[in-house]
Amino acid sequence: MPPIDLTGKAAVVTGGGRGLGLAYARALAAVGARVVVNDIDEDVAEQAVKSIEESGGQAVAEVVAVGTAEAADRLVARAVREFGRLDILVTNAGILRDKVLWKMTDDDFDAVITTHLRGTFTCARAAAVRMRAQGEGGTMVLVGSPAGQRGNFGQTNYAAAKAGIAAMARTWSMELGRAGITVNAIVPVAATAMTETIPAFAPYVEALRDGTPLPDFLRKGEGFGTPEDCAALVPFLASEAARGITGQAIGIGGDKVALWSHPQEIKTAYADGGWTPQTLADVWAASLGAEPQTVGTPAPKTAEA
Repeated sequence: MPPIDLTGKAAVVTGGGRGLGLAYARALAAVGARVVVNDIDEDVAEQAVKSIEESGGQAVAEVVAVGTAEAADRLVARAVREFGRLDILVTNAGILRDKVLWKMTDDDFDAVITTHLRGTFTCARAAAVRMRAQGEGGTMVLVGSPAGQRGNFGQTNYAAAKAGIAAMARTWSMELGRAGITVNAIVPVAATAMTETIPAFAPYVEALRDGTPLPDFLRKGEGFGTPEDCAALVPFLASEAARGITGQAIGIGGDKVALWSHPQEIKTAYADGGWTPQTLADVWAASLGAEPQTVGTPAPKTAEA
């Protein structure tokens, strides 16, 4: 394969001022892409742009909260105004409002859905219009989560949004395929403010902040690393090397990369003439429900385990 080179391409990274979003923006710029860094914090966005420019890249900041059509149009327009085009969209922006179901308010639910799910939708729609008009294809990288693949305690809103994002990636890969636009969901696992709230990870995230590398049992066994460990997947998916990859959910973290399966039937049963409550009970106990699917993200293994 030739070297990954995105020279001349223009990208928008939502939530690109810090953490995973900044890592994606810097990785794109490192291989030649020009980047619109979006964030809601002007100082953070400008500092991100400065760090990209100091490394020889090209970037501008656009400060707006994603979710509305107006915000999405602003981001696309900024890319076109600054760089003349839009080739890559990375929908990374997100917030958390974690609570168990019976304590979650309407505002908790709506805020997360607006930023993650509606923000992905509005930005992708605006990007699709521009990319289709350019007629040269493009790349959308939608940021998912293990919570959206398997659920997670206390994250009704976040898990629902991330599951919806994976579903949108599959749908849009079909709708935009004829235009040469690839759409994939990525499932990153990294040391961030969110994963620091998981007790098994917290001491390692804190140690990492003080310069202690993550141990192999986390990097390999759990696929857990730094935001920079996840970043390479984005420029790869935006490159010619990945033109044939679309509609996929791809996990990355630490030293691990993985292809997630799509939901599918794993066991079936049939009854002539249809089912009754009793025959369903019989077949569930005898075969169909003998090995039910697990839920939730498996608890991280510790060094002692």
